[in-house]
Amino acid sequence: MAHSRKVRRRTAKAERQRQRRINVYGRVSDKLWAVFVKYLPPEPAPDRRARPVVPFRQVLGGIVYRLRTGCHWKAIPHEFGSGSTCHKRFQEWRALGVFQQVWADQLHTYDQRRGIGWDWQVLDSAIIPAPLGGEKTGKNPTDRAKSGSKRHVLVDRRGVPLALTLSGANIPDYQCAEATLTQLVIRRSWRNDRGELVVRHFCADKGYDYEEAHRVATRLGYRLHIAHRRRRGEPEPLPRTGRRHPARRWVVERTNSWPNRFRALKTRWEKKPENYESLVHFACALITARFLG
Repeated sequence: MAHSRKVRRRTAKAERQRQRRINVYGRVSDKLWAVFVKYLPPEPAPDRRARPVVPFRQVLGGIVYRLRTGCHWKAIPHEFGSGSTCHKRFQEWRALGVFQQVWADQLHTYDQRRGIGWDWQVLDSAIIPAPLGGEKTGKNPTDRAKSGSKRHVLVDRRGVPLALTLSGANIPDYQCAEATLTQLVIRRSWRNDRGELVVRHFCADKGYDYEEAHRVATRLGYRLHIAHRRRRGEPEPLPRTGRRHPARRWVVERTNSWPNRFRALKTRWEKKPENYESLVHFACALITARFLG
C-alpha cells in the first residue's frame, strides 16, 4: 500500500509538472491570437460532416510549444492536437507566408507606437549547427567543419529585427549583405516624422569590409561605419583622434542571442530551409512584440 501511494504521488507530481510546461510554453495570449487570426485562412466549421477539426488557436499553441521547447513534432502534447496535425498546419501557414506577415504586422505596430530606429541600422550573422544538412548548410569553419547554417539579421537602433536571410556556415558575411539589406519585411524609410530626408547610418564588423558590401550599402544611401579589415602589407593604423560615435554593434549581438532562447532555433533540425526560416520569422515576431510593452 505504501508503495502504491508513492507511485500515485509521483505520477500526480509528474502530471502537474507536465501541465505547468504546457501552460508556460504553449500559451497563446489574446494579443498574439488577434494578430494571427487576421492572416490565417478561414477555419473549417466544427459541425461539418467530416473528421473533427482541431481549432486553429489550439494548433498555434502546439507550434509555440514546439518553438520554445525544441521538441519533435510527434512529441507535442495531445492537448494541442496530434503532432501530425500541428506540422500539417505549420506547412500550410508557411506556404501562405503567415509567419512573415505576422512579423511585418508587429513591426508596423512598433513603428506606430515607438518609431523604428532607422537612423542606425546594424547587420551581423550567427552560426548555428545543422546536423541533418540540407539546403543552405555548409562546413562550419569554427567548429571542425561540421554542418551548419548562418542567420544574417539586420536590426534597428534598439535591436528590433528588420530583415533575415539564411545561408551556409561557410559563406562569407559580405556575400549575403545585399540579400539582407534588400529583403526587409517592412518598407525602409529615409524621412523623419516631418518628412525631411535624414542620414541613415549602417554599422557592421570587419566581415563586411569588402567592395561588394560597401557598394550595396552606398547605393542604398547609407553612411557607412564598417570596421576596417587590415590588408596584407598595410602599415599599422594610426590611433584615432577626435569625437567618436558610441558603440552601436552590440545591439545586433544581443538580438542574435535572443532566437537561441527558443530551443527549436538553437540547432537547425529542419532539412528544408524555408521551414527553419518560418520558425525564425515567428520568433522575430515574438521578439518585436516585447518592445511594444
